[in-house]
Amino acid sequence: MSESISDRLIKFYARNDKSVTINAAQGHFATSHSHINYYIDVTRLKVRISEAKGAARFLKQKLDGQVETVDTIVCLDATQVIGALLGEEIEKGGFINNNNIHDTTYVIRPEVNSVNQFMFRENNKLAIEGKSVLVLVDTMTTGDTVKRAVECIQYYGGSVCGIAAIFSTIDNVDGTRVFTIFDEKDLPEYRAYEPHECPMCQKKIPLDAMVNGYGYAKL
Repeated sequence: MSESISDRLIKFYARNDKSVTINAAQGHFATSHSHINYYIDVTRLKVRISEAKGAARFLKQKLDGQVETVDTIVCLDATQVIGALLGEEIEKGGFINNNNIHDTTYVIRPEVNSVNQFMFRENNKLAIEGKSVLVLVDTMTTGDTVKRAVECIQYYGGSVCGIAAIFSTIDNVDGTRVFTIFDEKDLPEYRAYEPHECPMCQKKIPLDAMVNGYGYAKL
């Protein structure tokens, strides 16, 4: 019996904070936009309060002195726990909520409609329109999903001040800076490929699983 993906997971530590960790397994995996040679599991950071607090503190330190105003955090890929804790860290000081009447930070997630577009209902538009918005995502390789989120935020009248990620291989999305805990340097020989250029596919190596922000599905 071949070793399962969960059995192959290895723990990796953030370079500047050993209390913040992710798990990752090598293999052949497909996202909606690319093929990658690591499955990155950030579940613990998204569902355990103590670990989510560590991630929030880390990201707040990255944002300090780089982003001046954060009115709203838009959470993608079920990152709301980290988003709420990051909002608390932001409210402790060092940031401005110029555009919020109640001098507090909004934390929301967009809805995805039937044609896979991000949207906000009327009752949530007030958290976007005229606001300085930080986008929070778990992992990012191509940035395509975040680009769609940025376009949605701009459509509803918000401006994106930065992008925060647990793991990212890119440092900006259309000129907007990405602040990340982990990057490809933290995972030995991490690679991401366009599906039609994937060397693992060319070698007829079967996919281990389809992966997204919610986990993986074996084929």
